Amino acid sequence: MIPSNVMDVMTQKDIAWVPTKEYKDTANITRFMKTHNIKDYDELIQRSIQDIEWFWDAAIKDLGLSWFKPYEKILDSSKGLEWTQWFCGGRLNIAYNCIDRHARDDNEKERTAIIWEGENGNTRKISYQELYNGINKCANFLVSLGVKRGDRVGIYMPMIPETVMGFFAIMKIGAIAVPIFSGFGWQALANRLRIAGARVVLTADGTTRRGKTILIKKEIDKARSQSALEHVIVHRHQGLDITMGKGDYWWHENIPSKPEEIDCESMESEDYAMIIFSSGTTGAPKGTVHTHAGSLAQISKEVAYYFDVKKNDRFFWLTDIGWMMGPWMMIGVLFLGGTIFMYDGAPDFPETDRLWDMIERHHLTILGISPTAIRLLMSYGEESVRRHDLESLRILGSTGEPWDLASWMWFFEKIGKGHLPIINISGGTEIVGCFLSPLPITSLKPCTLRGPGLGMAVDVYDDKGKSVREKMGHLVACKPAPSMTRGFWADPERYLETYWSRWPGVWYHGDWASVDQDGFWFLHGRSDDTIKVAGRRTGPAEIESVLMGHPVVTEAAVIGVPHKIKGEDLVCFVVLKPGFSSSEDLRDELMDRVIRTMGKTLRPREIKFVCDLPKTRSAKIVRRVIRAVYLGEDTGDISSIENPRALKDLKHAY
Repeated sequence: MIPSNVMDVMTQKDIAWVPTKEYKDTANITRFMKTHNIKDYDELIQRSIQDIEWFWDAAIKDLGLSWFKPYEKILDSSKGLEWTQWFCGGRLNIAYNCIDRHARDDNEKERTAIIWEGENGNTRKISYQELYNGINKCANFLVSLGVKRGDRVGIYMPMIPETVMGFFAIMKIGAIAVPIFSGFGWQALANRLRIAGARVVLTADGTTRRGKTILIKKEIDKARSQSALEHVIVHRHQGLDITMGKGDYWWHENIPSKPEEIDCESMESEDYAMIIFSSGTTGAPKGTVHTHAGSLAQISKEVAYYFDVKKNDRFFWLTDIGWMMGPWMMIGVLFLGGTIFMYDGAPDFPETDRLWDMIERHHLTILGISPTAIRLLMSYGEESVRRHDLESLRILGSTGEPWDLASWMWFFEKIGKGHLPIINISGGTEIVGCFLSPLPITSLKPCTLRGPGLGMAVDVYDDKGKSVREKMGHLVACKPAPSMTRGFWADPERYLETYWSRWPGVWYHGDWASVDQDGFWFLHGRSDDTIKVAGRRTGPAEIESVLMGHPVVTEAAVIGVPHKIKGEDLVCFVVLKPGFSSSEDLRDELMDRVIRTMGKTLRPREIKFVCDLPKTRSAKIVRRVIRAVYLGEDTGDISSIENPRALKDLKHAY
């Protein structure tokens, strides 16, 4: 288990943020609590997880989901918790809830739905009416190509407004959207299209990243022979000269110039809306399946109650369509009638202050980002932040990996000026939402996720399946939730093995978690990354946090490697901040730092200096691949890695 000295440091942290009266009085969740005579946070959480049927029914009514036919029953677990069905008998459509009802309202249709900015500085604003028109055009063309209810349609596009149009157009006609990271190479793309059985894909001619042109359409051309693709719809985003073959259609030439009204398909609550592929960091990619009612209920609850989004908010999460947070942002914010900000480019290009500049110019109110991205931006110093007025921000968000203390405090103090909450959420693609999250009405400790999400009956188990506190254990869910994947596409047995096989009737999530003496929840990394040295089990995130506590270290990754006597040994990979060089003295400092904090048993075998660490687009460090490179083993599927050059760097690590 986690060493006692590390647990003591974690549990004794002071409260960093206390909600003001304004946060408490104006929050969406406060409205919900008043309606149901709930006096405080603890009562709210307990009531929501003890009676999940009451909570989800109450939340649906409070949020105002629009139904073509009301549901007759909240849930049905007669086939087992693993296959629970939700909002039985109801009919609705995600596209209607997020787009149509706003565009058909004279008071809403001219509101800004999307603000977009490209890496070259070009900008666009799109109203709900314009978005509605674009969706109808795309939907009609998909129908003309023979796309029907239940068909899978891929989305392999950069973060541009047409991506949103295509996403909702697919769901509007009852087809299933398959968003795919636009940075994938052709083989990773082909794998996902083949698994999903997609016959149609939406794409663009290309995009730019750090000033370099990326030929997106070219990757589709390579992938066609290994997939079932028949039609490719190409948006001319960059004006590139590309090859158009049989079954290829230009968006601007074939999408009708005038929008024809098309009604949303009336979908059953359990009808599929999306297949979102996991990052594939633990093997072959898994296609998680999400329903119209389940995903809409979960996402709208989270964006409304956790991030307190209102119609005048401008919401930006640094994400891609292929990461869960892309669809999550689009569905949640647009459902609530807010504005999403989309950026197609790198957050530090062409200048290191690009992100802060965009927040200031566009008056963004909510910013979501990963700890890895913050560590990158931290490395450029405070001056790039001080040049900009960030007073428009009112809530900060994060997800993707556990925080280290130094990075969390920098985000809190330099970006939030010490008076904005960090809504640190954690869940996953498989639930298209969060198991854990703070609320804007709760006090926060550094790095905390505060507690269970609303209606999410989670716990921390030891190896024997016993609930524990003030110890590190396994994050589990003891009751179903509406957004849990309905299996993996075409692979239901793998779904059962992955999440339901460890303890009967319990969802095993694969994360290390703990609850401190004050009831604050923390995460400590993936349990499948567990390292066991001389009988002592630890998670790499603990040691990485120790290394990143050194003032010149910006990132770290720790792996376990075989040892004849101890079972495993630690090998650490460290990325230094710009302007600092590796040396034997620095290596000794870092070694001593780990020993002092973790004990002599966990003394690393090696500390290696590298320029970069391999990561997925969602900023997860892929330790599995680092370990394989170090040991000279097959790296397996590396299609999810955004920066493959980092693999070469590992081989030459100092």
